[in-house]
Amino acid sequence: MSKAGSRSRKVAAVGAVVALVAGCGSSKGTANSTPASAGSSGTSAGASSSGKTITIGVLEDKTGLGSSGNGTMDLGVAAGKALATAAGFNVKVVIGDTQTSPAATLAAAHKLVDQDHVDVVLAESAVTFAAAPYLTQQGIPVVGVAQDAGEWITSPNMFPDVGYLDVTKVSTTTGLFMKSQGVTTVGSIGYSISPSSADAARATGISAQAVGLKVGTIESSFPFGGTNVQPVALAMKNSGTDGFTAEVDPNTGFALVAALRQLNATPKVALLATGYGGDLLQAGPAALQDAQGLYFTTSFQPVEMHTAATQKFEAALKAAGVSGEPTYAEYNGYASMALLVQGLQGDGGSLSHAALIASLGKITNFDAAGLLGSHTLNLNDRAASAVGIDGGCTYITKLQGKTFNLVPGAEPICGQEIPGKSAAA
Repeated sequence: MSKAGSRSRKVAAVGAVVALVAGCGSSKGTANSTPASAGSSGTSAGASSSGKTITIGVLEDKTGLGSSGNGTMDLGVAAGKALATAAGFNVKVVIGDTQTSPAATLAAAHKLVDQDHVDVVLAESAVTFAAAPYLTQQGIPVVGVAQDAGEWITSPNMFPDVGYLDVTKVSTTTGLFMKSQGVTTVGSIGYSISPSSADAARATGISAQAVGLKVGTIESSFPFGGTNVQPVALAMKNSGTDGFTAEVDPNTGFALVAALRQLNATPKVALLATGYGGDLLQAGPAALQDAQGLYFTTSFQPVEMHTAATQKFEAALKAAGVSGEPTYAEYNGYASMALLVQGLQGDGGSLSHAALIASLGKITNFDAAGLLGSHTLNLNDRAASAVGIDGGCTYITKLQGKTFNLVPGAEPICGQEIPGKSAAA
């Protein structure tokens, strides 16, 4: 954890907690994976003749600064094997660690395609954009999390599990939630290296203004993974910011909350994009204490809803040997597998790259194995979900004790796109 100037013992202790949280993304370990055989071709010929066996490359921030939020996707993929098995497919998994580095991401993608001969890539990384041109050029189907940049909209081979999020477009969802919680002045923090993170931070201010709230401090160019947040915290205090979104990894978000508390400027709402579930609960009692009262978003039904879909998800995780509360990345790994399986069923299991891409692009009713509730995604229209699920729906929970409690009115809360507004820099 980087530090600027002298800091009290209390904040230094919080820094140790933040370090634990930053590493918790990989604390569950790695799902058992079977490398592709030397003869695997990544085309329909080898795969379909071997009884519908598909080789999946998981491109994830297993290590590096992004691991705190993205490092357990492979465990969700392991749970999602149950969905593939039920549909008649065998699965082999090869993990490609991006190291949260653009150069390492491209190298990992090359290895998955050139050496491991994967049939499809499931991606969850803050720097997926570094490999996107290569994967598109090679015609490799990519399914995963549109958290990094706009290539998920423009690349015809890429299909996100929560829809084609154009984060330069803005919905009223965040503003409506802040207003419902009594917030008057809204701020945000996002990473400069991640276009989607920076745009989402700016979108927060536009959303707040649209519903009649004031805009406080919007920091959209924060160093990736950084925790030197004191200048941001001071700016938020001086601007009267009493509610903010953290479009960043848990380590940065928790550090900002700690800094605001030290300044006696505890916000009414600190809404974190990551940290829900196992990402926080695995970090230990000190982290739990510091996260009390924080709000967390998730695109999928929280397991606390105890729906048929969440119970099926939890059972699949348990069967795969994954314990504890599900993480953000495990949700996405499982949902990505659900989307992949639906695509495979649509192309008859041929495993042809072109056929799978065409099939995924025809899906109009994806519900993430029920985890989207009554909402569905249309993968056939790359503009339809520009601000997220049905106009920007999201589930929000609040941590109290060791429990993530559902927030009334936010199970989910949905807004509308604001015409003519852009969060682009």
